[in-house]
Amino acid sequence: MTTTLFLQSEIQDPYSLYKKMITQDPVYWDEENQIWALYSYDACVSILNNNLAHIPEINPNNEQGLNDSALEISNQLARLSNGAQHDISREVAMFLFSKMNVVDTYKILEELIESRENKSELNWVNSVCKKLPVLVVLKSFDFNGKDSLFILENIGQLIQIMLPNKTQTQVDSINTIAKEIYAIAEKNIVTSAFYATLEKTLFEKYKISAKEILSLCVSNIIGLFIQSYDAGRGLLSNALLQILNKEHSLLKLAINRDWMQSMIIESLRFDPPIHTTRRVAVGDIVLNDKVIKKGDKMILVLASANRDSKQFLNPEDFDSTRVNNGDHLTFGIGGHGCLAKHFSIRLGTDALLYLFEQYKNVSLLDENIEYEPLSNARLPKNILVSI
Repeated sequence: MTTTLFLQSEIQDPYSLYKKMITQDPVYWDEENQIWALYSYDACVSILNNNLAHIPEINPNNEQGLNDSALEISNQLARLSNGAQHDISREVAMFLFSKMNVVDTYKILEELIESRENKSELNWVNSVCKKLPVLVVLKSFDFNGKDSLFILENIGQLIQIMLPNKTQTQVDSINTIAKEIYAIAEKNIVTSAFYATLEKTLFEKYKISAKEILSLCVSNIIGLFIQSYDAGRGLLSNALLQILNKEHSLLKLAINRDWMQSMIIESLRFDPPIHTTRRVAVGDIVLNDKVIKKGDKMILVLASANRDSKQFLNPEDFDSTRVNNGDHLTFGIGGHGCLAKHFSIRLGTDALLYLFEQYKNVSLLDENIEYEPLSNARLPKNILVSI
């Protein structure tokens, strides 16, 4: 029996499994786990665009025991909501993105690299990937140094709020830090120059209370921190590995922004940080002559869809010049498409362009890469490089 649910830390090459399933059973019913697994590009697109496929509720009736602050965050995030609630949360998130100030990514990255203790090597994951995306977001919203440091040091605990199943230890960890991060974000939001405008706009359009508006804003700015920490970290990690493993010889040539951006986009297709997303059917859905019944759970293997030969020519080849690499599903599509798409590509381009412009002899010190024990994301634990 083919298993659809596994930890990325336990499998060396998940893509061989994905390739097999695209060919043999792209819409697969996993009897053991009682879940549909979708592997092909067409199947994933169909469900991503289907109004009968909803984001599943991960904590019904607060059965996990989150405290008030953690519950507010999880209930208001655009990426976890459906229907009218999703429309409002998404509008808030889009507004927040529009109010981000431009910051000097190069300066932040320079400080992170120079602050490392071991000057002969750089742990790219710990020194840069876990910090740079979150710091860029924090500085974009003018969080002060003390608050930024606190969030940076503790966001790793809070991202566990996104797990569909949580242990009691994980719940305790989330509850310990959620209240403080929520209070910091709330203080920053209410004193921002844009909040009064946003509050007025949302009240006039949706007739929701000031309390709910504030909760939406605070929760979704925290959502940006969470997304920056996990997906941002994965993008920077996986893109560096692909460049060093696949295109290292080209680094001897003059590189430019367009070249680096094409590398980032192909990395997002070829080796994305997020491999799966989940949906639940709120009505019967017919897909590939199979009936996904109301209430059935689905896991969309986006990383598999990104290597579907019906969509991408020679998908097993890392080719930054392929004309349709931008059609990858890593950021999703439609109403639940990731709002951080352009921010992430720009950040990845900035960071890796700086690295290879400033340091001419970047190389891996350890090619045996271990991954975090996660089922939905493929995130390297450490990447040691010589610069």
